[in-house]
Amino acid sequence: MLYPQKLSSKKTNILLKVMLAISLVIAGILVLINKLTSPGVHWAALSNAGIIYIWITVIYSLNKNINIAAHVMIQTIAISILTVFIDYRIGFSGWSLELSIPIILIIANITMFILTIVSHRKYIRYAIYQLIICIFSLLPPYFIYKHMVSNVVLCYVAIGISILNFLITIILCAKDVKEAIIRKFHI
Repeated sequence: MLYPQKLSSKKTNILLKVMLAISLVIAGILVLINKLTSPGVHWAALSNAGIIYIWITVIYSLNKNINIAAHVMIQTIAISILTVFIDYRIGFSGWSLELSIPIILIIANITMFILTIVSHRKYIRYAIYQLIICIFSLLPPYFIYKHMVSNVVLCYVAIGISILNFLITIILCAKDVKEAIIRKFHI
């Protein structure tokens, strides 16, 4: 039985550089087409933001010591920024704050909850990332407080899921977290 050849790291680096060059050429062509066809509408910025987002994902995913929780956190932050940027570029109607970010936070919290259930013994590896996602989940209350959203239902759902997720993981993993703290700090 034949197995596929594994790419060497040198070939992988060359491939990445070629793909990056192609992405830069495509980004430049998009800007040129945008300037020539519809200079009043900056749609190329949206496309280029998508290209940048893809490269952030690719570069982070190629990291050899990837932690799934860290990947969830990076994706949560990156896609939230991308959606706000897209909303801003098309006239800022607020859908990114009212719909997009709460949905992203709900999905991130559910993902972190599943990671906790599946590998609760390794929860200590995910704890800092879950805490960052919980802190990031404070954005919907801020949006509500500053009257930046008109429909607050999804924001409240995101807040509730975040709090519930954090409490459940603390309850499920309290013993493991306590043991890890004792072991790390020699208490």
